[in-house]
Amino acid sequence: MAAGRISKRVGSIAPSATLAVTNKAKALRAAGQPVVGFGAGEPDFPTPDYIVEAAVAACRDPKNHRYGPAGGDPALKAAIAAKTQRDSGYSVDPAQVVVTNGGKHAVYNAIAGVVDPGDEVLIPTPYWTTYPEPVRLAGGVPVPVETDIQRGFRASLEQLEAARTPRTKALIFVSPSNPSGAVYPKSEIEAIGQWANQHGIWVLTDEIYEHLVYDDAEFHSMPTLVPELADRCIVLNGVAKTYAMTGWRVGWLIAPPDMAKALGSLQSHQTSNVAMVSQMAALAAVAGDLVAVQRMREAFDRRRRTMHAMLSTMPGVECLMPEGAFYAFPSFEGVIGKTIRGTVIDSTLTLADVMLEEAKVAFVPGEAFGSPGYARFSFALGDDDLGDGLQRVGDLLAEA
Repeated sequence: MAAGRISKRVGSIAPSATLAVTNKAKALRAAGQPVVGFGAGEPDFPTPDYIVEAAVAACRDPKNHRYGPAGGDPALKAAIAAKTQRDSGYSVDPAQVVVTNGGKHAVYNAIAGVVDPGDEVLIPTPYWTTYPEPVRLAGGVPVPVETDIQRGFRASLEQLEAARTPRTKALIFVSPSNPSGAVYPKSEIEAIGQWANQHGIWVLTDEIYEHLVYDDAEFHSMPTLVPELADRCIVLNGVAKTYAMTGWRVGWLIAPPDMAKALGSLQSHQTSNVAMVSQMAALAAVAGDLVAVQRMREAFDRRRRTMHAMLSTMPGVECLMPEGAFYAFPSFEGVIGKTIRGTVIDSTLTLADVMLEEAKVAFVPGEAFGSPGYARFSFALGDDDLGDGLQRVGDLLAEA
């Protein structure tokens, strides 16, 4: 390949490991292989009927065949503001909302608006694979703040302070967490928000799993708990997880007025508006009730308990009970160094390859999330597949 054919900026981007695993599993299934995939970061439920019907009606309305405002339809922005007040107690003006092409677009835009070359962004591990890449694209420096199973996958205030330098510009905060399932308690969220405010650090708080919490865990929005942070806080959210709408591509960010205006201008040159039919479907979702997500949460809760119980009995595996989202993040440290069917397991990357080849089970290794030795298992799949897949994992590990 000729030198300089692909820009260094784009050539340095790591592909999404989660999508890569999901696509590989789909390809093997299409070829007739009995693969069970634990890689998907999406609910296995259809979008609720009333949302689909709203989209059908929107298709028939010629106004939705045209361009809309780059930053989002006014009715949807107003509904998002109302939904935010209802669900997290955070009062915002619709002008602070920018509707984006999914959650990833919201992350990209927020980082583009905050980060200058050389700025450092604190990102607790394990992190969603997408977080570091837009930081690098903006010329910033992702700074991992390492957590582990002993810490409950939660970054402490002491760790964040130790990682802070004069170049620290922002913190990416997520609770409930993808991939760990960790949920920060109210007191820790308050302390982190006050710390960020004290030091003039932006917080990008990803709340897309807000409605998927279990047992005694509770979701809390940082700018609600720490109102003085609102001027340096961007909330990221979307309809994908709550309403099983991953393919509709509607997310949003909520930012201080000047930042929201700037990011709306960015989007006007970048993508313009999100597809109007998708926006009308999202309007029906956020303006409606939460009955559908309550049903999904009941199913996820059942699968969560099954997954935790099965993983916890496997040799060399340690697994915390997930408190939120729809992932378990077990440690396979006890498997590293062992041999399975002639292959020395020197990492969870190798383990993932062996599992796919020998057991026809796909999962995302922890290296993709900045946490080698771990792996993400989604429980957003049918009960029978979940049980079958985990049985295969346990049987193969028993050979080590």
